[in-house]
Amino acid sequence: MSYVAIAQDLPRELQLPILRLVEAVRTDMREELAVRRQDFDELRATVQELAEAQRRTEQRVDRLEIAVQELAEAQRRTEQRLEELAEAQRRTEQRVEELAEAQRRTEEVVRQLVEFQIRAEKRLDRLETRVDAIWGEQLERRYRERAYAYFGQILRGAQAVAVSDLVAELEQHLSPEALESLLLLDVLVRGRVGRQPDAPEVWLALEVSAVVDRHDVERAQQRAALLRQAGYRVIPAVAGEEVTEGGQAAAREGAVLLVQDGRRQFWEEALAQALASP
Repeated sequence: MSYVAIAQDLPRELQLPILRLVEAVRTDMREELAVRRQDFDELRATVQELAEAQRRTEQRVDRLEIAVQELAEAQRRTEQRLEELAEAQRRTEQRVEELAEAQRRTEEVVRQLVEFQIRAEKRLDRLETRVDAIWGEQLERRYRERAYAYFGQILRGAQAVAVSDLVAELEQHLSPEALESLLLLDVLVRGRVGRQPDAPEVWLALEVSAVVDRHDVERAQQRAALLRQAGYRVIPAVAGEEVTEGGQAAAREGAVLLVQDGRRQFWEEALAQALASP
């Protein structure tokens, strides 16, 4: 039933006010409804915006979750790589330690080899010294026993004489120290120069060595000088199988007879110097 029909049932004097009231209420309601509709539209628009924002937020959250997952995977790979690097570092350090230990063992082996080499060289030097001494003694014996074979062509009646046989006479002219040095002479040979009966007698103060060097020449000169001091006409001489350059030069400069493997050098110079001495 409409509000007009309802108003007709009212007294006449109330119908118009009632209708006005109803119309005013309807107007207010329409206005209020219009406002509410606008609010609703605005609310719906807001809700839609919120829904869109929510959708975008969820998309961003989805992307963020993907990024987080990627970061987590990258972190996992990084940690795995770090573990691999740490393991590689550990193996490297272990290898370095092994190399250091190998180096230490190598240095120890080298040190032992050097010590062995030094000992071997010392033993070899001692052995060479002993061999030289033995060979020198054999050469001394050869020159002593075969003095005529080596010197008979330059000294008539060449023969070896033991220095000890001359000690009684030498003591009258030499000090004990000088005599002691002279007794170390390797070989003493005597003979005459030339075939004449009055040919002068000369003596050879002979130092024998496997390898003749400058020191051998100097010893021969020193011991020849001691014999001259005792009144003997003496020629310093050296003999051996080989001679150093220094030994040959010293023999030449000092007019010392050099006999190398049976061959004589500087005899004329040595003889001339001996004969010229008083």
